[in-house]
Amino acid sequence: MDEKELLKFRTALTRFVPLNDEDWGLLSPFVTYRNLAKGEHWITEGKKEQYLGFILEGNMRHYYIRNGEEKTTYFYFENHLTGSYFSALNGAASLVTIEALTDCRLLSFPYDVLVSLYDESHAWERFGRILAEYLAMGLEERMSELLMLSPEERYVKLIEGNKKKIIERIPQHYIANYLGITPVSLSRIRKRLTSK
Repeated sequence: MDEKELLKFRTALTRFVPLNDEDWGLLSPFVTYRNLAKGEHWITEGKKEQYLGFILEGNMRHYYIRNGEEKTTYFYFENHLTGSYFSALNGAASLVTIEALTDCRLLSFPYDVLVSLYDESHAWERFGRILAEYLAMGLEERMSELLMLSPEERYVKLIEGNKKKIIERIPQHYIANYLGITPVSLSRIRKRLTSK
């Protein structure tokens, strides 16, 4: 296991909560590598998911399928956690698919190991709470954008906000899907904005 990459993962986790060597040592033996080819699924709708991942390299797309149509809801990039959190949490089949948009390298660990650490370490218990809060904030932000902003306002927020990686690295048809519009509508919005 590459020590540099493990350190990168540990550093990312400390954005949520400080981890001393003892706390880190409780999780690190369970961390494994996983490689995904472009187009491969990390998480598949309908399957029970038990792992959370940390992206070392590459980007991924999180989507639902409704009436045979894909609905993109999120993108993941390097240095981010990824997984079907709700499937791991409640043991139900995943409602989402997470697909590698590029070749990806990840570190992964079993969710049930993380849960077992809540009783062993205050730091890991706190991490679990803060992770849940972080996910809840992201869900509320996404939901309010879809309900309250027009597609053009959502696009402007995307290009002016802290999600510039999406504009820089994600194909346009996936961005349109994420915004809930067709690629043609996205082209019109972009034209309108550049002519202003």
